[in-house]
Amino acid sequence: MRLKRLVVFSGIVLLCTGQSLFAQSKQERKEKKEKAVKEVVDSGRIKIDVDRAVPMAGRSVNLTTPYSLEIHGDSILSHLPYFGRAYSAPYGGGEGLMFKEVAVEKERTSKKKGRSEIKFRVKTKEDIYTFRVEVYPNGSATINVTPVNKQSITFYGDVALDLK
Repeated sequence: MRLKRLVVFSGIVLLCTGQSLFAQSKQERKEKKEKAVKEVVDSGRIKIDVDRAVPMAGRSVNLTTPYSLEIHGDSILSHLPYFGRAYSAPYGGGEGLMFKEVAVEKERTSKKKGRSEIKFRVKTKEDIYTFRVEVYPNGSATINVTPVNKQSITFYGDVALDLK
């Protein structure tokens, strides 16, 4: 009977210890990811893999094709689709938000709770776009795009990290 109690007690102790070790490692993983996200944002070389688009007048669209926005200093590489209403569009419909241009009026600010915000404007042959990119400590990101000749669109995705 004593042996049985000892085995049960030992099992409970091991179970409780294992849960605290798991919680600690989960917290460590969270801190490691937050640190990696901060380093990527501070470096000025950010790639955001987008998986959802929300047009101004429409439903959320889950994207199955890989789309992304890359920021390399002042150079912007946008490989994003456009869904929405265009007030003025080039013949043939245009290229959407597919371009490689230099950003003007670029500004990065740190917000509350570790959030970073990057604002910039890009002028292409089709339109002028104002971007507001919000990067959260957990690696998720929101991209708001406001064109001059089209309705606004919002994208959701994650910062590409090389966690090893």
